[in-house]
Amino acid sequence: MSNAPVDNSRRRFLTVATSVIGGAGAVAAAVPFIASWNPSARAKSAGAPVEVDITKIEPGQLIRVEWRSKPVWVIYRTPEMLKTIEDISADNLKDANSEVEQQPAYAQNLHRSKRREIFVAVGICTHLGCSPTYMSEGYEEVVEGVNAGFYCPCHGSKFDMAGRVFSGVPAGANLQVPPHYYIDDNNILIGEDQEGAA
Repeated sequence: MSNAPVDNSRRRFLTVATSVIGGAGAVAAAVPFIASWNPSARAKSAGAPVEVDITKIEPGQLIRVEWRSKPVWVIYRTPEMLKTIEDISADNLKDANSEVEQQPAYAQNLHRSKRREIFVAVGICTHLGCSPTYMSEGYEEVVEGVNAGFYCPCHGSKFDMAGRVFSGVPAGANLQVPPHYYIDDNNILIGEDQEGAA
C-alpha cells in the first residue's frame, strides 16, 4: 500500500473532463434523434400547394396534377357543359345544392367553382376511392340528356360536370373541391385558400 499523497486537483480535472466529454457525446446523439422527429422535405412537399398554369388548357380539356398524393383535375368547361349543369333537375342529384361539406364556401354554388368555366376537383370517387373516368363525349349513353361528366368504372357512380353525384348510384357525396385560389388570370394555386390557410 502506497502512502503517496492524493492529487485532488488532478482527480477534479479528470472528473470535469469526463463529464464534459460525456455531455458532448449525449448532445451529439440527441441532435439527430430530435431532428428525426421533423417531417422530411419529401413529406413537407407532399402537402405543399401546387401551382397550375391554365393558359394552355383547351375548352373541354382536363389536366391532372398531384396534391397530397391525390389526383386533382382542372377542367376548362365548354358553354355546352355549363348549360347541361344548369339544365339537370335537382331531383336527379343526391346533393344538388352542395350542402354536404365537400367544397370550400366559395365553391358552394351551382357550378361548384370560383370561375364558371374552370372546375377544380379531387379525382377520387366518394364511394370507395376509385378514380372516375372523364367523358367529354358519349356520356349520354351513361346519363340520358347529359353531354359530359365523370363515370366511375369500379361500381358505376356518375357525376355531372360540377362533380355533383347522381341519384341511384353507390357514391354518397359530390366530388371534393380542394381549397384553391387564382394567383392571377393565368395561374391557380391548389391547396390553399386566398388567405393562405390550407
